[in-house]
Amino acid sequence: MGLFITLVLGLFIIVGAIITFASKNNDRFVDFSISLAFSVMIMLILVDLIPEVKGIFTSHFGIGKGIILAALSILLGIALLKILDIFIPDHDGKKKEELNHIGLISSIALVLHNIIEGMAVYNAVNSSFKTGLLISIGVGLHNIPLGMVISSTFYKASNNKKKAWTVIILVSLSTFIGGFITMLLGGVITSDIVEGSLLGVTLGMLIYISIFELLPKICEMKNKKNAIWGISLGIVLILLTLLI
Repeated sequence: MGLFITLVLGLFIIVGAIITFASKNNDRFVDFSISLAFSVMIMLILVDLIPEVKGIFTSHFGIGKGIILAALSILLGIALLKILDIFIPDHDGKKKEELNHIGLISSIALVLHNIIEGMAVYNAVNSSFKTGLLISIGVGLHNIPLGMVISSTFYKASNNKKKAWTVIILVSLSTFIGGFITMLLGGVITSDIVEGSLLGVTLGMLIYISIFELLPKICEMKNKKNAIWGISLGIVLILLTLLI
C-alpha cells in the first residue's frame, strides 16, 4: 500500500501540469507559477525542511555539533547546484533560456527531494496507515504548484509539449522511486543520519533555487500584483497542509 501511495503522489505533479496547459501557458500565468513556486519552496524550507534536518542531526550529535553538521549538508547542496549551474549553458538575458534553466535545475533538486519524500511516506504508511495517509495528502497538495512551475517553464522555453511532459513524468515518478528503493533496501538507506544528510543537501538546493533563480525573476516581473497573488496562494497552500 505504501508503494501505491507514493505512485499516486506523483499524479499531483501531473495535475499541476494539466492546470498549466489548460491556462494556455500565457506570460501572466508563467509569472504566477514562478511566484507560486517561490513561496511554496520558501515555506517548505522554513516550516518543514529546516526543523526536520535540525531535529535529525541534533538528536544524534547534540545541539552544537548537530547544527554544524546540518549547516555543512545544506552548504553541500548549495555548492552542488552551483556547480551544475556552471555547467548548464549561460542563460543571461534570454528569456526562453532562463526559463529552461530554471526548469532544469528545479527538476534536478525536486527529483532528489521527491525520492527522499517517497522514502518517508513509504515508511509512514507502513507504520501507521492513518498517519501516513494524512502526511500523503499534505505532500500531494504541495506537489501541485511544483508541477505547475516545471511545466510552465519548460513548455514556455521550448514550446514543445512532448519535451515538457517527458520531464514532468520523470519528476512525478521520483516519489515512487523513493518508495521502491525503501522497499528494496529498507533501513540501510533510510537510517536517520542518511536521510538527514540527503534532506540537508536537498534543502541547500531549494535555497539556491529560491534565492538565486526564482527571486530575481520575480523582481523583474512587470506585473507585481500577479506575483503577489502567486506568492500568497503558495503560502496558503502550505499552511493548509500543516492543518491536515
